[in-house]
Amino acid sequence: MKTISLLVISIYSILVFQTKRTPDVVRDIDGNIYHTVIIGTQTWMLENLQTTKYRDGTPIPVLKDKKLWITDSIGACCFYNNDTANLKIYGLLYNAPAILNSKKLAPKGWHIPSDKEWQTLIDYLGGEKVAGGKLKEKGNKHWKENVNATNQSGFTALPAGFRDCFIQVTGKNSRYDWLGLRTLFASSTVWGDKIIWVRDLQNVNGMVIRKHGGGCSGISVRCIKD
Repeated sequence: MKTISLLVISIYSILVFQTKRTPDVVRDIDGNIYHTVIIGTQTWMLENLQTTKYRDGTPIPVLKDKKLWITDSIGACCFYNNDTANLKIYGLLYNAPAILNSKKLAPKGWHIPSDKEWQTLIDYLGGEKVAGGKLKEKGNKHWKENVNATNQSGFTALPAGFRDCFIQVTGKNSRYDWLGLRTLFASSTVWGDKIIWVRDLQNVNGMVIRKHGGGCSGISVRCIKD
């Protein structure tokens, strides 16, 4: 029994040892600064992407208009609720055409994680049922309620909400929703026509939910090192 207990402690120690914030910082083409954290074998940005330009300097349209957002097919971004005050905390929300754009959204040396790379992170943190709590920022500074949040990974996921585009179903034109309660993170893996796999973290549990999203939805982007 003692041997088993020591083994469990050793495994936990390895996890903590391989999860650490680094002194390195990254700048995007707009000059925004991102800090980094090593989690297992991967290095992630600590903040959501904020750039309004692709890597080659091409501007990404910032679309406030609801109808323009829904019909965009070349790539766009937005501030949550069209409020620039949300930028530094939550980053920008991007649609799938921007995320998948060949001009590349991530800074040089970085990329948008694939569905497989997200799964590697989640498996390292113990699987879908518990990894969300280890990814979420601890406490209630930004999250409301925030069940099972420990931020053990140092990833510090924030509840950035998203911009939906369910006009065909709800009759509403691209509303903003779930700030403080939920966040969706993009992958670069395509599920269907301009639809991508995403990871969903919520305030009411410690899970990470894999689903398909994107299209004209506005979601958050975290980059991973090449």
